[in-house]
Amino acid sequence: MGLTAVTVLGVDRPGVIAAVTGSLADCGANIQDSTMTLLGGHVAMMLLVSGELDSGELMKRLGAPDLVVSASAIEARRHFCDDGGGLGYVLTVHGPDRPGIISGISAVLAEDGGNITGMSTRLSGRLYVLIADVELPKDVDVAALMRRLAAVGASLASDITFRPVEPDLL
Repeated sequence: MGLTAVTVLGVDRPGVIAAVTGSLADCGANIQDSTMTLLGGHVAMMLLVSGELDSGELMKRLGAPDLVVSASAIEARRHFCDDGGGLGYVLTVHGPDRPGIISGISAVLAEDGGNITGMSTRLSGRLYVLIADVELPKDVDVAALMRRLAAVGASLASDITFRPVEPDLL
């Protein structure tokens, strides 16, 4: 069974998620992984679907003038910390909006092999808020990483917190 990455961007309105996911189901596609959010009044969706999806058929079904849709066949890849060897953390940043916040933070994480697995940002007035899920290799010196993150935060006049993920209780 093939995998297809589907992206959708369009003006937010009631029913747009139902229309997109219904079209995928009608094409025989099963949503395996997805993220959907609102960005400045637009819905943004990224979906990884399995099944013998005909991209042309999907594009025809989703041919709404207010949606930009792409579909590309991809290969399945295993996430670098899927072996259970990674450490999960949540990083938050609060500070004044300015260019370079994401690049500064992500560069520090990448130096130690850290991977941002999910991130959202919001601008609320003049306050910039970033929340990210981060996975680190288990041999990382977390205290040293936190010191480097604090230095970046100070250079951006921002407060940064970095804490271990609480295990989910099911």
